[in-house]
Amino acid sequence: MPEDMQQPPRTFSSPIDFQALGERLRAYRIGASLQAEDVAEQLGVSRAVVYRMEKGEIVKIETLERLAQLLGTSMASLLDVEVEYYPTVTGFLERMRQIEQGADRIISHFEPISLLLTSDDYLQDLRVMLLESSPPPVMGKSAQAGSAAHRAGVEQILQLLQERKAFFAQRRPNIVSLIGLRELERFVYTGLVGRLDLPEALRAQRVQAARREVRWIADLMASQPMNVQIGLVDDAMPAATFQLLQGAGRSVLALSPFRFGELPNVRNGIATVTASPEAVGLYESMMERLWKSAYKGQAGAQHLRKLLDRL
Repeated sequence: MPEDMQQPPRTFSSPIDFQALGERLRAYRIGASLQAEDVAEQLGVSRAVVYRMEKGEIVKIETLERLAQLLGTSMASLLDVEVEYYPTVTGFLERMRQIEQGADRIISHFEPISLLLTSDDYLQDLRVMLLESSPPPVMGKSAQAGSAAHRAGVEQILQLLQERKAFFAQRRPNIVSLIGLRELERFVYTGLVGRLDLPEALRAQRVQAARREVRWIADLMASQPMNVQIGLVDDAMPAATFQLLQGAGRSVLALSPFRFGELPNVRNGIATVTASPEAVGLYESMMERLWKSAYKGQAGAQHLRKLLDRL
């Protein structure tokens, strides 16, 4: 073939985002309470190979199938073909931490408030609530071990939340947070408690801690930081909390059954993450509708302060 008719060599472009795949592998591994060496041992590879896979190195299909089985998920979830499912709060929080790093805008609804917008004292209050909310230990030799495992799990959750809060404070992406007034009233009435059978004096202290957080929200609404918008919705809110994370031409929807307010739940539920345009579009439309009728800015701050006076 003459030189001028020779075709240039074809370059192969994979439709798989291997970096995102690696991030999902890490999130599922953390959610399964596995160390990198545990996965390496099961696969018969070195720990360094596991770390390279989590950084985006190409993974063989056979290896991916074994990983999905080991991590308790599916090939579809690992490849982001359908929906990612997270049965543990730690796996879900790690995934949120990853996605938030590339998000320019976060639209959220949490009960009662977004962790990213809580005061500096809130994580310590949450630690106490999570420890209080642990189920009663099973009698026998395993009781002490179960209690220690629960405390370790709480510390891991708090570490992930602290990393997310620190990154938000440093990078300052735009956040739009919708707060249900009915949920907020319950939050103030109940207080920052992990269970309801607390001594009355202690319960009163926890109610004051909840009121402090609501005052913090009121101050945020009054000062109106450039990257923070808060809307108070006087209507029923969705049962599941959610985040819409937008950035680099891609939007991701995360739905969570886990709660970090009063009477927290970090043990039971299945969180989901999807980039489905249909799901993202439906939630964007709902958020836009709720935002239009929400109390905002100085009016919202005044409404919260009146709520505290009334309660």
